[in-house]
Amino acid sequence: MKSYTEIKTLHGDDEFLAYTSQPVSEPKAAIIVIQEIFGVNEGIRIKCDQWAAQGYLAVAPDLFWRIRPGIELDPDVPEEMQEGLKLFGQFDQDQGIRDIEATIRDTRAMVRGGKVGAVGYCLGGRLAYMTAARTDINASVGYYAVGLDGLLGESHAIAHPLALHIAGDDGFVPADIQRKMHEGLDSHAKVTLFDYPGVDHGFATTMGKRRVDAAAQLADERTEAFFAQNLA
Repeated sequence: MKSYTEIKTLHGDDEFLAYTSQPVSEPKAAIIVIQEIFGVNEGIRIKCDQWAAQGYLAVAPDLFWRIRPGIELDPDVPEEMQEGLKLFGQFDQDQGIRDIEATIRDTRAMVRGGKVGAVGYCLGGRLAYMTAARTDINASVGYYAVGLDGLLGESHAIAHPLALHIAGDDGFVPADIQRKMHEGLDSHAKVTLFDYPGVDHGFATTMGKRRVDAAAQLADERTEAFFAQNLA
């Protein structure tokens, strides 16, 4: 079942919407799907539906609601790509993590105190890392997370499993940043890094020009196994 859920902010003084996809039977756990800079668009909603088909409650909070609710952009349209980049600059990431924390709270209640994971893409990949470091999420996955070199100082706070998928030819995460990620995280007992040589940022998008099928399928299979192990 597909619908929208109202999530209360941490202070309870406001609310925002989250696309919600329910499995046909009792969910085995929940997964929060964290948007790219393009909002909770069709691709993100499809990812929720795919997780629901595997038996998870899937929830995608509208993290741009404080800027403008309901933003949906197509990265294959140059003007909308530029709008997404502009939104990235306007977005308060610390506030976004608090909204994700509120989503974890409400989603955990929806699965009767069960486990909750998070998976994010691009900006969402960065937020997945921050969620692992700053909340009690049970497991997190980040795809082509941006700017993690500036967040490596928070790695000591990661208490639950985190997996990161790294695009080898990422135009937003150059080789020197990827090297710093490995240097800072390879020895972390809770963190696993996967490299995908020769593919660019956005390779695992649901649809569109950026998708690279073979790499996307491999990354998604690894993510499915990761959640099967850590959300059981």
